[in-house]
Amino acid sequence: MVQEHERVVLTTDVLDYGLMDGDVGTVVHVYPDGKAYEVEFVALNGETAAVVTLKASQVRPVERLEITHARQLVTA
Repeated sequence: MVQEHERVVLTTDVLDYGLMDGDVGTVVHVYPDGKAYEVEFVALNGETAAVVTLKASQVRPVERLEITHARQLVTA
């Protein structure tokens, strides 16, 4: 189970927030039994882009030797 303050990777698009599969966020809250997480996504300038409640199936832990990739955030 993912813990608070761990980074996670989206496994699905969340178009309402302009988030895409592969975006990296930080868990800021774990709901009971790890069934859902509150995840914060931050732009490279430090601004919060979104805080979203996600099902456990919508994220995965960051794996060893993965790197991040920059892209422009486009919101609906």
